[in-house]
Amino acid sequence: MKSAVVKCAAQSVIRPGFARAGVGAVKASRWRLGTPERQRAAVDAIAGAWEGRPWPAAALLSYTVLAGTDGDTLFHFSQWADGAAYEEFFRTTRDGRNAEVDAAVPGIVRVGVDDYLPYRSVGTAAVTPGCVVVVEAAFGPAVPDAARAFADLVLDARATDPAPAAGGLSGNFHLSPDGTRMLNYAEWDSERAHARALASPGPGVGSDTGQWRRVLDFAALGTNGFRRYVPALALVPRP
Repeated sequence: MKSAVVKCAAQSVIRPGFARAGVGAVKASRWRLGTPERQRAAVDAIAGAWEGRPWPAAALLSYTVLAGTDGDTLFHFSQWADGAAYEEFFRTTRDGRNAEVDAAVPGIVRVGVDDYLPYRSVGTAAVTPGCVVVVEAAFGPAVPDAARAFADLVLDARATDPAPAAGGLSGNFHLSPDGTRMLNYAEWDSERAHARALASPGPGVGSDTGQWRRVLDFAALGTNGFRRYVPALALVPRP
């Protein structure tokens, strides 16, 4: 008996499953498109290239695409059972799908692929969030496990905040395998809610507490920043 072909399907709730078991690797990357019109065309082209083909590997657990509120970027976030499966996809399958997207939207600038491992999540979003804030931080190699220590500080500050920012839904922290980078896939009600949190008194999106001050004063922190996105597409396997 032949095994059933596993197809690619768009998911109605556009977010990764952060509670999903078995995630052994996460890949994060950006494309630069230049205009909102090209952003939308690229999302449509990705959907067409993927939904017209079988799901590429059982080890690919989910693939989510976010559109930058800057009108330029797309953010790609995929969950894998292991990194070796991604390398096989990269070697044998990825180029055909990208070629179809490139034929529809020429001139895409692809800005690398970063490796992460899931670390800790807090909060939840049962529906598609109105905004995703991707926070990235890099740390010098002189302090072992600095990314993990920083993520723990942020989570402690969030948990002890006497007046948490309204509109924050979840924080999903990921660490690079070498421990020098952190990515937080933070879900919010809306872009406006995140902007209000940043504009309120206190450091960053938090209240003026000792815990949040420790986050700001973290000595090993090198570069950090964030970009805002709206969910555009979530692809999952369907028998």
